[in-house]
Amino acid sequence: MKSFIKNPIFRKNMKNTSFHLLFREKPARLLLTLINTQGELYASTIAKKIDCTYSHIVKILQEMERDNIVTFRKKGRLKIITLTKKGEEIARCINNIERFIKGR
Repeated sequence: MKSFIKNPIFRKNMKNTSFHLLFREKPARLLLTLINTQGELYASTIAKKIDCTYSHIVKILQEMERDNIVTFRKKGRLKIITLTKKGEEIARCINNIERFIKGR
């Protein structure tokens, strides 16, 4: 029996949504890194922390900014990344789901 997530109609309808963005490993890890790290974070720092290419992180961050999950603040040549209130709530939920799955 096919899972509904493998259903092509479901995938087509969900492809460009926040749901599709957040329930992939790298975007989820990105949000967890943002919520669990003290201090300023940059795209290059996040890429190193979650073992991802810089260009992929930038693409994910642009999608998250479009969906009002993160904001960018310029500091000289650098862009500091912060979670919005919506982003913080999503990150907490992902953190809870991860803990639930791991049985903590």
